[in-house]
Amino acid sequence: MRPPSVYAKRSCPAGDPCDVLGLLHGPHRVGFRLVMILLSQQGRSAAQVASLLGCDPSTVRRWIHRYHQHGAGGLSDRPRPGRPRLGSPRLGERILRLLDQPKAWTVGRLWAQLGRPAISQRTLRRRVGEVAAWRRPRLVAKGDPDRDQVLARLHQQLDELPVGAVVLAEDETHANLLPWVRATWIARGTRQRVMTPGTNRRRTIFGAVDVRTGQWLYQVSRKAVSASFTAFCERLLAAYPAAPVVAVVCDNVIIHHSKIVQAWLASHPQVVVLHGARYSPHDNPVERVWGALKAWLANSPTLTIQGRVRQVHAFFRQRSPTDVLATAAPLSSPWLPEGYVQNFRQAA
Repeated sequence: MRPPSVYAKRSCPAGDPCDVLGLLHGPHRVGFRLVMILLSQQGRSAAQVASLLGCDPSTVRRWIHRYHQHGAGGLSDRPRPGRPRLGSPRLGERILRLLDQPKAWTVGRLWAQLGRPAISQRTLRRRVGEVAAWRRPRLVAKGDPDRDQVLARLHQQLDELPVGAVVLAEDETHANLLPWVRATWIARGTRQRVMTPGTNRRRTIFGAVDVRTGQWLYQVSRKAVSASFTAFCERLLAAYPAAPVVAVVCDNVIIHHSKIVQAWLASHPQVVVLHGARYSPHDNPVERVWGALKAWLANSPTLTIQGRVRQVHAFFRQRSPTDVLATAAPLSSPWLPEGYVQNFRQAA
């Protein structure tokens, strides 16, 4: 059955906007231009199309020309300048010069240091976000001025090791009863709570990774003292009884070269302790193992220090030598000379 309404009424009883031409000139202007092209393709002149659509013939000719040059994609609006931006054109450069100065910068402090410009702090925050990001600074060691000479001497010592020698990277860290707290995903409307033990307690973990095989050896001690370090070296020696030399590369902490350690090394010539550059913790591949351990222990409270030690044991039980080698990536450490062993990153 044919519908009763054959012609559209000029007044819309539904209450919706009925200015069809206004809609075509507004949010549907691209469709309006497509109708121009369609009518022109049917043989209508620019004047006839303009009379039908209620616009100027020059407008029709302009969009037909644009269509011939760029196709249907050229009928969209081109970028046009809007309201001038608040703040000077070089505001971003001024912000970057201020951020070069180490300080706890906030939008309020930047606004004050910029001379209190006539823009809101919300606008300034948007401008700051164009050239900077809200991030936590990274603590770095000051470095060793003799780093190149120390590394060259270390490379020479490693090259002079006899065939079959074992090279271990060693370091120590501390496991606290007080849990590490880190950002995590939390359900909206809630706040995760991590219980504190009241009184903090600590255990020291000595660890060493075989740079060739990824074998991981570690020992939990009460304190980081010279006697604990020599006890760990005895464990390393027992793990490689057939090796002609067990070379332990570590940092320059006092417990690694104290008189007690020197006396123990004199009575155990099979163990050689080598040192890297001072104030260069990122050279040590074991530091990356400690980072993975602390990330795994974060936000996990325990009632006793024995519970924390059990968590440490569980972490290392779940990781194979390949996993440890991938985490430590010792061949990316400047401690090892170039070509000392297989390039781990290329092999992966």
